[in-house]
Order: sequence, then C-alpha cells, then structure tokens
Amino acid sequence: MLPEPRLGFAFSRRRIRSAVERNRVRRQVRESFRVSRAQLPCCDLVLLARDGVADASNEEIRASLARHWQRIARNLTGAVPING
Repeated sequence: MLPEPRLGFAFSRRRIRSAVERNRVRRQVRESFRVSRAQLPCCDLVLLARDGVADASNEEIRASLARHWQRIARNLTGAVPING
C-alpha cells in the first residue's frame, strides 16, 4: 500500500497548445492537490487534460478539481486494494 496519494499529469500539446498554459494548469492542479491531499485515499492519480481546459480560468479549474477530489475521496475510501 502506498504511504500517501501521488499525482501524475498527461497534458499534451494537442490539448493545451501553449507551454505557458500547460504550466499554468499544472500549477493549479499541484496547488489543489496539495490542499486536498489529506482527504484523498492512498493511490496513484493521473490527470488527463480535456479540450477547453486552456480557456478555463484559474477559479474554474480549482472548482472542477475540488469536485473531482471529493468524488475520488468518496468513491475510493474504504476500497480494498488489489494485490497483484
């Protein structure tokens, strides 16, 4: 079992053209994850960028991530890990 939740990114140039925008989105995701880490179960999380994320404001990104973290915490808390 993992000691704490971990985060990965998959933000391609196809979805977010500008490196500046990719970095902005990454910063928002990292900060949101840091704030919400305590409520998340110990698992690996990989975020994929969807179309339109580059056009979203920082507040919209953080609000969307907050909803996702809550949903992940609710659905994965108490889940039985699979040993393989």
